[in-house]
Amino acid sequence: MGAVQIKRIYDPIEDTDGVRILVDRLWPRGVKKETAHLDEWMKAVAPSVELRQWFHHGDASWEVFEARYILELKQNAAVNDLLNIINKNKQVTLLYAARDAQHNHALVLLQFIKALLK
Repeated sequence: MGAVQIKRIYDPIEDTDGVRILVDRLWPRGVKKETAHLDEWMKAVAPSVELRQWFHHGDASWEVFEARYILELKQNAAVNDLLNIINKNKQVTLLYAARDAQHNHALVLLQFIKALLK
């Protein structure tokens, strides 16, 4: 089983990143596909369009977003694909574009994945 971490796609690429997987539904602004150094783009593990829009366009609370996203992840078959990649690689880095390092879907996804890998 491999180690999993998250980081912003805008952060410098490091040798310790291992397999780099973008987990955003939308392509990040200002990032060229040729220079992103991605191994996978797993749009399907990102929050649904409806959940993402609800969270970014209103007075949504972090706790409610987190609970709703976890419900989506529990029903998402793409999570198994992500788990397979993690299990086959020594290091996996989940990349996200959000500016807020404290409140973003990649944090929720990381916690969810780590709980499944225990």
